[in-house]
Amino acid sequence: MVELKNYMEVMVWQYLDEILAGHQGVCSCERCRYDIVALALNFLPPRYVVTAKGGTWAKVRALEQQFYVDVVTAISNAVTLVKSKPHHCDDD
Repeated sequence: MVELKNYMEVMVWQYLDEILAGHQGVCSCERCRYDIVALALNFLPPRYVVTAKGGTWAKVRALEQQFYVDVVTAISNAVTLVKSKPHHCDDD
């Protein structure tokens, strides 16, 4: 099976907990986590890859160092924004 995947999304989810651990007082409920990921992805350019049952991930992982700093910065900025106004407090 062939799959289309935004590699930046994979990286944001991969590093989310590590970045959250470095920020005090941030809610880590499911809604806030998804808000942080959505905001971070909006700060980053998409990097789509095509995989065959995940077999191509080894090639893509070589890009990881190249994007690490951008991903960490995007997540940190998103954490700051969500921390200042968490949506889980809204009645939507």
